[in-house]
Amino acid sequence: MSLLFSPLQLGPLELPNRIVIAPMCQYSAHDGCVSDWHHIHLGNLALSGAGLLLLEATAVESRGRISHADLGLWNDDQEAALAAMLASIRRWSPMPLGIQLAHAGRKASTHRPWEGKGAIPADDPRGWATVSASALAFDADHGVPQALDAAGIDALVEDFVRAAQRAVRAGLELVEIHAAHGYLLHQFLSPLSNRREDAYGGSLENRMRLVLRVFDAVRAALPERIALGVRISATDWVEGGWDLGQSIALARELDARGCHYIHVSSGGLDPRQEIDAVPGYQVPFAEAIRRQVRMPVIAVGLITRPRQAEAVLAEGRADAVALARGILYDPRWPWHAAAELGATLSPAPQYLRCEPAPVRGLFAR
Repeated sequence: MSLLFSPLQLGPLELPNRIVIAPMCQYSAHDGCVSDWHHIHLGNLALSGAGLLLLEATAVESRGRISHADLGLWNDDQEAALAAMLASIRRWSPMPLGIQLAHAGRKASTHRPWEGKGAIPADDPRGWATVSASALAFDADHGVPQALDAAGIDALVEDFVRAAQRAVRAGLELVEIHAAHGYLLHQFLSPLSNRREDAYGGSLENRMRLVLRVFDAVRAALPERIALGVRISATDWVEGGWDLGQSIALARELDARGCHYIHVSSGGLDPRQEIDAVPGYQVPFAEAIRRQVRMPVIAVGLITRPRQAEAVLAEGRADAVALARGILYDPRWPWHAAAELGATLSPAPQYLRCEPAPVRGLFAR
């Protein structure tokens, strides 16, 4: 029996298998609303046979977008467009669907990747002023952000709550809070970007305060049937920054609060990071955190081969694996993994006739 194709419980939500499609920004929204591209892209991935599909980082307010073309969930038009798309996907796929709620902080107001790297200045019609934990720019290309004051922090917490409520109304079953990759919540966690002298800066307890406050507020606002998790960067890969020990402390706090899972990535906060991105390079972080918590742990990062993914689970290093670029390259990765590992899938009936003769029994009928 393949562990990769065994069920997994994330709080109230049962996944049919342990393959997670990680959130991947598409930079194709219009005023924060899903576009035809999202219907095609997400509809395709929803037919992949994975256990969970997470929608891309979705901004909780307009300043929180990475680019002008990011998804958002702060107004009625965005909620309605998302709900219509999800209803269409649901007609054809039973796959559990979740969303990653985010705020880019000082890494906001950028070009779309294929239009040139770097930030767009606040005085450009396509850009805007950014905010962060402290008035420290991400790099020389980005403007200096405004440090959020107490009122701004309060408003941010409410933005996350309202976006989570909109996600539920739109029809999603899971919410993931994005506290990774150098975005705003990560900016509060790391001593490299957080130089505050108030209750949100200095000690580890203070730097974790905002993430935990957002988690508590969102959890209180969600129905019990909705799963809630957090994605973190386990390390900044920069000396003196956020690291695995601090990540374990945060994971323990989240676990004690009833977090349904933690999704373990790394990096993104500081351009000085030095990463040796070998296959499975982030799995050791997931493994170390898993030893310290009860909640399921999702590993991600250059997990590209079925037997590699199976080994991560069989060796007790994580409870699920997430795929990103690999499933863009091969949207039928779960089918191929099932064939290699001797598992069975239930594809859409329109696809049953494509079952290859050498692996008869792959498709349940």
